[in-house]
Order: sequence, then structure tokens, then C-alpha cells
Amino acid sequence: MIQTVKQFQVEKVDGGNLLTPEGFQAGGMHSGLRYKKRDFGLLMSDVPASIAAVYTQSHFQAPPLKVTQESIRQDNKIQSIVINSAVANACTGKQGLENAYETRSMIANRYNIPESYVAVASTGVIGEQLPMDKITYGCENVDVTKDGADAFQEAILTTDTCQKHTCYQLKVDGRTVTIGGAAKGSGMIHPNMATMLGFITTDATIESSVLQKALSNCIDRSFNQITVDGETSTNDMVLALANGQADHDTLDEDHPDWEGFQLALQLVCEDLAKQIARDGEGATKLIEVNVSGAHSNEDARTIAKKVVGSSLVKTAVYGHDANWGRIVGAIGHSDANVNPEGCDIFIEGQLVFSEGTPCSFSEEQATEDMSKEKVIIEVRLHEGDGEGTAWGCDLTYDYVKINASYRT
Repeated sequence: MIQTVKQFQVEKVDGGNLLTPEGFQAGGMHSGLRYKKRDFGLLMSDVPASIAAVYTQSHFQAPPLKVTQESIRQDNKIQSIVINSAVANACTGKQGLENAYETRSMIANRYNIPESYVAVASTGVIGEQLPMDKITYGCENVDVTKDGADAFQEAILTTDTCQKHTCYQLKVDGRTVTIGGAAKGSGMIHPNMATMLGFITTDATIESSVLQKALSNCIDRSFNQITVDGETSTNDMVLALANGQADHDTLDEDHPDWEGFQLALQLVCEDLAKQIARDGEGATKLIEVNVSGAHSNEDARTIAKKVVGSSLVKTAVYGHDANWGRIVGAIGHSDANVNPEGCDIFIEGQLVFSEGTPCSFSEEQATEDMSKEKVIIEVRLHEGDGEGTAWGCDLTYDYVKINASYRT
């Protein structure tokens, strides 16, 4: 797939991942936190990398986030990210913070780098202390290689059913620049940045402050536009590392290839966001809601999120029921400006509601269309130029089963 903005071409790398960019290695192993599967991962840059980060807005930010924020504040450089699954190390008080610091210290000592160059992440059950004997075993034995992407991507998963990764390339100053990424997320997903864990790598040359702006620009149109269950978590963040190994002139907003880089980063974030939405706990399909003609982009994004986050819309999609009334209901109690008489609603291309009244449409065709793995709902408001898209999933019986026994 090739996408173009002005003269810039951005191409998706088939099978690419967060190790496709130059100068990164990773690995994952079973440390004993889980019964069998890999549960401990490490990502390394060959050199200290510029860093950008976005964190959950939860008031209960977990110790790993606090330690990572402290690391970044010191030099705005990160060389290593260490992560465990199974245990979130959240709501664990002073001991939990000490354990996160100890994890950071063990990785720093093993690889002979400053502690401030290490970011820490955890995901899993809230309220349990890390079993530090197993964490120590992981820190001492996890190996990183250029071929370790799969092992790392498996190690970060919790209730996910699949690995999530993507990669895009573009030219900067005539040199190939690569942006790759991996993420985890399946439940407790809602637009409140960032209700998941995401790791983005690039061999681009860019300062941390500029990378931060670029990442933040992408967030509102990607990770902040997904929802699975309306819940947010305590541990979630997106980290982007740029190690400069592509060896081009430093990127900034005045660089002639800036728009191409921003597009590639946006596509990486969108890919990962959609993979998370599709893999929602118990989900059978991805829902995409496109809103156009709103007063503003913000209104359009608000409406799209409200529709895709509606439990009634989600259950209707699961049942292959083209119940446009559920969509109207969601739009109706959004915070956006909406004129009901100017609203058109399409389900998989069929106009089902227009100018305040229902339309005649084929229920049989709608049922068939909604049985596909991806269902697209379109809302046209005819009030302005605002556009927005959100992604989510259907709500199934299995979501209840998964979360009714999450700790057991």
C-alpha cells in the first residue's frame, strides 16, 4: 500500500514490525509470571534515542509510568524499554514504586547504560505486587536480537488474541526512513490516551521535542479514537523512540520532508489503533464510524466516538441488526452541535436515515453486509467541513465471560 500527500510517498512494509527500522533489537521470554507463555520483554536501541511519550489520564497512574516519566525528564533520551505482563504493578504503593525502580536499575546495570535511559512498563492484574524473584530472572536472562520482534510482541500481551504490529517507510533527504510499531490492548479501551501500551520505533533523526509534537498530533486521530468498553486503565502509554540511524538532516516542521514523516507516523498509529479495536475482548468485528459535515473536526470526532462507543450500537452490530435508531440515539446525546433535520446515516453504504426521517432500505442486504468482519457506519451532517473517524468493536457474550473471571 502506497499513500501520497503532495509529493510524498509512504509505503507500508509487508510483515514489518518495530525492529524493521535500523538500530533496534528486542526479545521476550517466560519468566514465570504466567503459567506458560512469554511474559517478559525488552526493547533496545543501539544508541540513546530521542523519546516522545503520552500517558493515561487516569488519576491512579501506576509506578512504572512514574519511573518512566522520571527517566525521560532527566535527558529526554531512552535506550531501553523493559516490560512485564500478567502483573500491572498498579495501586501497589511505596513497595510498587521501589520494585519499578529496581527493575530499571537491573536493566541499566546489565547493559551498562544510565538508569535514566531505561523506561519501565507493566500490564496485567491491578493491585498485586511484582514477584521480584521472577522479575530479576527476566532482567538477567532476557536476550535481545534483531529477530526478536515476535518474542517481544508476544510477551506484552494480556487478554489479546493476537500480536499487533505495523511498519511504514518513506524517503527523507533521499534516504529510506522506517517507522515501526507494536501494541497491546484488548479490554479497558476507551479514548482517554492512552488506554493501551504502544511502542513505536524509527531510525529518523529528530529531536525529542519535535517528535513529541508529531506523536501528539497523531494521538487524537488514532489511539484517542478507539473504544472497546468505555473503560480506561492505570498503566497505559505510548512511547516513540527515534535513534537517528537513517543518517539524514535533522527533521523538524521546516524540513521539506516533514509532511511525509508526519503521514507515516499517523499511519503507524492508526494501524495499531484499529488492530486494538478489532481485537476487543470477545469481539467478532471491527466497527468504523466516519462523520463528515460537522461544525468542526472536534465535533466530528466526538460524534464518531459516541456512536462507536454505544453499547446499543455495538450489540446491534453483533446481531447484524441495521437498527439506525441506536445510532440516532448515540448522536443525540453527544456534546457536539447537531441539526437532526440535516443528518444522513448510512450503514455499509445504504442510506437508512435522512433529514430527520427513516428511509426505505433492504433489511436483507443490511444483514448480509453487517455479517462482514468490518462494518462501516457513515454520518453526514451537512453543517460544515468537520471530519472525524473512530473505531471500535461489537459487544458479545464472550466479553462478559472474559471479564467475569479475569483474576481467576
